[in-house]
Amino acid sequence: MSEPLHELGFLDAADALARKTVSSAELTAALLDRSEKLEPALNSLTWFDREAALAQARAADAARAAGDARPLLGVPIAIKDLLNVKGQPCTAGSNILKGYVSPYDATVIARLRAAGCVFVSRTNTDEFAMGGSTETSAYGPTRNPWDVARVPGGSSGGSAAAVAARLAPAALASDTGGSIRQPAAFCGVTGFKPTYGRVPRYGCTAFASSLDQVGPISRNVEDAA
Repeated sequence: MSEPLHELGFLDAADALARKTVSSAELTAALLDRSEKLEPALNSLTWFDREAALAQARAADAARAAGDARPLLGVPIAIKDLLNVKGQPCTAGSNILKGYVSPYDATVIARLRAAGCVFVSRTNTDEFAMGGSTETSAYGPTRNPWDVARVPGGSSGGSAAAVAARLAPAALASDTGGSIRQPAAFCGVTGFKPTYGRVPRYGCTAFASSLDQVGPISRNVEDAA
């Protein structure tokens, strides 16, 4: 491909994988390489496991080679460190949950797993989503990739920064009072808070259950849809 693999958006990646112009393993490796390069300056991620992500990607490639044509098979996505992914840490940006490894998938994760997505990394958040700048995380503040002297917004600043910095083609995030929409605006990407109840909250560490909503952060409106 002529453009760097990390420049592929969510639907672009799905299309390239379907046309077999790139493999999920190649795309995932390119995103991990970029994450390793940029993360010291950005601190947008709380965790990633290179071998685990590549194992998911290789499994997706093998499934596609065997005839599996799921539209999102092998597409990488980053996950806010508020959503439970089985076998991954879920600390909500807090030392209180340090060492906790989730034994189950959030409903949104189960659906993405069924669709064949690759969970490439976990993104930084204000502690328990209580903040608007991603400066209260136990992992330290996330920086805005357009200007590291500035904040990326919050509480989903890690997801917004990761998408803006091309560490993932899209990311899941959560919004209680602006925590998807505000960091998306700060980082020049697209954020969408679905209508309450449209997307299941099960497995999303609660801030205010009557307001919390899981939604996407992506490059553009089409990807968010």
